[in-house]
This record gives sequence, C-alpha cells and structure tokens, in this order.
Amino acid sequence: QVQLVESGGGLVQAGGSLRLSCATSGFTFNSYAMGWFRQAPGKEREFVATISWGGLSTVNAGSVKGRFTISRDNAKNTVSLQMNSLKPEDTAVYYCAAALASSPTRAEIRTTAYDYWGQGTQVTVSS
Repeated sequence: QVQLVESGGGLVQAGGSLRLSCATSGFTFNSYAMGWFRQAPGKEREFVATISWGGLSTVNAGSVKGRFTISRDNAKNTVSLQMNSLKPEDTAVYYCAAALASSPTRAEIRTTAYDYWGQGTQVTVSS
C-alpha cells in the first residue's frame, strides 16, 4: 500500500533550524510532484513548498521564502524540508503529500491536486 511517513519534527527555539524528512513507498515516486503543507490549531491547511518530480522546479509560500528549502532524492524515494530562522508562527503539524504530474517540471501548489498524504509531524517553535 501507499505510505508517506514524516519525521524530524520537535520543539525548537525561535531562530533555530529543523529538517523534516518524508519516506515513501507504494507508488512511482518519480512520477509525482511532492509538497509540504502545514496546519496550525484553528486554521486551514496551507501550502508551504513543492518540488516537481524531475526536481528542477520548486515553489515556496511567501511566508517561508528565503527560510525553507524543499528537496528530493528520487533514488531513495524521499523528500525533505530544511527549515531555518524558525518563528513561533511556524508552529503547526507538517504534512508530506504526493501529486501525480504529467511533466517533470510541474510543481503543484493546490491542496486538491494531491493524491496521497502522510500523517504529519508536529513542529513547535518557542519564543
């Protein structure tokens, strides 16, 4: 079956760094764009970053631009999110997701376009 398992979440102080990883199985990884989304208490799930299945195109949300970097390793079927200069407003559950794409350069920011989702990992940033 399809599995997406996030790891690397935890408690950090503002200004610190954290690296999230997502291990996947059960689907053709290099045919899917990958994305990271997050959801804070009382808020809708929001887009964070995405990377095309060819790895050449990325898009970051304006709120994390210059601080977060998404990457993927198609040989290992994994996707990562490097988070630097963390702020308390980054506190949320972070989700890894996969979207079937027809082009190796297609990055996907639409939540509704994603086919598979992980269970999430908690990131808490203290003041």
